[in-house]
Amino acid sequence: MIEFFYETNFKIEEESKWKNWIKNSVLQQGFQTKEINYIFSDDEYLWGINIDFLSHDYYTDVIGFQYTNGKELSGDIYISIERVKDNAQQLSVSFEDELARVMIHGILHFMGFRDKTENEISEMRKAENQYLQIFKESN
Repeated sequence: MIEFFYETNFKIEEESKWKNWIKNSVLQQGFQTKEINYIFSDDEYLWGINIDFLSHDYYTDVIGFQYTNGKELSGDIYISIERVKDNAQQLSVSFEDELARVMIHGILHFMGFRDKTENEISEMRKAENQYLQIFKESN
């Protein structure tokens, strides 16, 4: 089950399209979605989580807390809509594309992808781009 929650005025249109894309992406990696919650917020909300739970005093676009058991993915993915908008502008991409990238980024972490070393970052970007392309083609 994939659920969307909103701590800001933002709301995803056509939620089922996004949920199907995430679910199918997870299946392609050999996993299943058990319970994935996306919580969309503003910078201040996510900054508070970053400080309180990770002791990081900076803004970020996505934070995930996973409760995955084997191949069944479960967890909460917090996304700052303000960061996504700023990132999209800085990267000269659409807001929707950047939102999809951040959403799949959180899921990829739940599936074991990391992004600390150059090699890990390269693998993460490759997977993000693969699923972003599938998202674009489905629209």
